[in-house]
Amino acid sequence: MDFHGIDLNLLAAFNALMNERNVTRAATQVGVSQPAMSAALSRLRTLLGDPLFLRSPDGLLPTPRARELAQPVAEALSQIKAALVTMPGFVPADAVLTMNLGLSDYPAFVLLPTLLQTLSEHAPHLSINVHAVNDRDHAVDMLDAGVIDAAIGVLPSHQDGRIFTRPILRDAFVTLIAHGHPAALRGMDMDTYLSLPHVLVSPEGDRHGLVDQALAQLGKQRTLALTLPQMFAVPAIIASSRITATVLKRIALSSPTGGKLVLFPPPVALPEITFHLIWHRRGNGNPPQEWLRGMIESVASGL
Repeated sequence: MDFHGIDLNLLAAFNALMNERNVTRAATQVGVSQPAMSAALSRLRTLLGDPLFLRSPDGLLPTPRARELAQPVAEALSQIKAALVTMPGFVPADAVLTMNLGLSDYPAFVLLPTLLQTLSEHAPHLSINVHAVNDRDHAVDMLDAGVIDAAIGVLPSHQDGRIFTRPILRDAFVTLIAHGHPAALRGMDMDTYLSLPHVLVSPEGDRHGLVDQALAQLGKQRTLALTLPQMFAVPAIIASSRITATVLKRIALSSPTGGKLVLFPPPVALPEITFHLIWHRRGNGNPPQEWLRGMIESVASGL
């Protein structure tokens, strides 16, 4: 390899292609035309003796050689930028900007109210634009496209060096019953649990959820009375009915009808659910995004 053929523009082009997995978006990130980005990729392939990126239905797929280079190149560019460019300090109290946050329903319900109150105290001119996260990989798509600055949701099914995650919030399942229900006095053993009609929360409309999978392993089955796409109406439904449901604990505790409910540990073993802070590598070193992520982690730890 001729090292003298490498310049910072080529390294910046490579870093943008790793971040975006798309020639057009990478060109926009670097501030060059699409033909110029394609030409840079061609030069990189020649200089490094590797195709680096292969076309796929999901965009450009980095080769093993490209993955090896990704972190060293990104760190080198970050160090050069820090040495040559003096960035103005980020002052949250004075910042006038909009940040884009991807949220699934649970963190929007549980975390967002306290987060907005905290942000208004420290950054009164900051605006948050919330985008719905529909499934575990939707957040990655939006981060890749630059639609959001960060997301909060369950762990994506596929990760690589461009996507960073950090667990910030955990919750356990509880079984709900109305306060006046006879089962509230007897307790929630397996026989009582299976004798009651249930609410199933299933965003995809599937009538075989996590609870049903755990019961099936025991050779048991429950009776479903209602299937809902989200769990936030469940506490009110249970408080005024003779049926039961198994939902995440903070949903019940945050509900206005929480005082009318009795909470039991489910009589079947269920895993805790962990929610992650998710962001793109390009957000590392960006002061507003790093500050926002720190505030999110701080608020989540307080819960």
